[in-house]
Amino acid sequence: MKASNYSNPFILGKMIPEEYFCDRQEETQTLLKQIKNGRNVALISPRRLGKSGLIHHCFAQKEIIEHYYTFYVDLYATSSLNELVLNLGSEVYRSLKTRKSRFLEKFFAMVQSLRLGFSIDSRTGDPTFDIGIGDIHTPETTLAEIFAYLEAADKPCIVAIDEFQQIGEYPEKNVEALLRTHIQRCSNSSFIFSGSKRHIMSNMFNSSSKPFYQSAITMGLGTIPKETYTDFAYRLFIAHDKEIDRDVIRMAYDRYEGYTWFVQMLMNELFSMTNKGETCTVEMLPEAEQNILQMQGVSYESTLSMLSIKQRQVLSAIAAEGYAQSVTSSLFIKKHRLVSASSLQTALTALLNKYIIVKTNDGYRIEDFFFATWLRTRNS
Repeated sequence: MKASNYSNPFILGKMIPEEYFCDRQEETQTLLKQIKNGRNVALISPRRLGKSGLIHHCFAQKEIIEHYYTFYVDLYATSSLNELVLNLGSEVYRSLKTRKSRFLEKFFAMVQSLRLGFSIDSRTGDPTFDIGIGDIHTPETTLAEIFAYLEAADKPCIVAIDEFQQIGEYPEKNVEALLRTHIQRCSNSSFIFSGSKRHIMSNMFNSSSKPFYQSAITMGLGTIPKETYTDFAYRLFIAHDKEIDRDVIRMAYDRYEGYTWFVQMLMNELFSMTNKGETCTVEMLPEAEQNILQMQGVSYESTLSMLSIKQRQVLSAIAAEGYAQSVTSSLFIKKHRLVSASSLQTALTALLNKYIIVKTNDGYRIEDFFFATWLRTRNS
């Protein structure tokens, strides 16, 4: 889709055209440099800061499009080696589908264990690929076949694996070693291992007891500078015949601590509320946020319904604090009418594992800023 086809330039959940991509110039050049020099990269930062956006932005650069094949695999929702293999195989197929048929023929000639999912649509004549998790009978074999295909590709490959730390949660205990072995032997590919759990990712790549020890250059990702984002957002409003008070952008940035996705979401809503020829003002911020909370309400209710009573109580306590410190202290327990330190710790662990809360230097907070606001509003 061309950039001009977007009616709202504050794009969410899609590939972002160059003119709507904010900054990250230094990070883009750093990542491209590592890739072009054949180095693997461990890209580590909290969720919602734009890791996947940066990866796709790099993949969209002309020098990458012309000289590399690129593949992006998200492991966030996976829970086993089978699912990893299915996602990787499906992504390779999806990427090949737009190319000449000989690439697909070569893929299924080498990845024979996935051939059963390949067919030709009798009506359109287009190739189709329909395979489920139950069709992956020997994931180790299929994984070896996929890596063999990558190694035999006629151009270098770049494979980005997002939320890479998820493999540590798989029931199979040899996944790290298995992947490391294949990657070590794959001279035709570079890998980007993207992850949001800093302590787990750091341990995977910096601990001498781990298979991926010193196998990648570690790269962090911080927030986009406030004034850089302010200039960017202001420019997009002006380009679409709208005005915006710069303080609106700065306040949105501060409210969500510069976390790209949340600031972008609020700016998307503010843009939609501002007619051409009009000015977006500070007074519009509360309504914009309320609109987002209403849109997300069903999803947040669903999240709460899947939690135990104790987990919901702890979550509400953290929401009330914003950043919760000394959470197992008697003072915190008494203040929020919780049961005991042991049950609170169990609930904390569960909420962390579900990515609902995160632990920072300032204490525990709810990962989704909108969810935290929604909870505070709901409980007030």
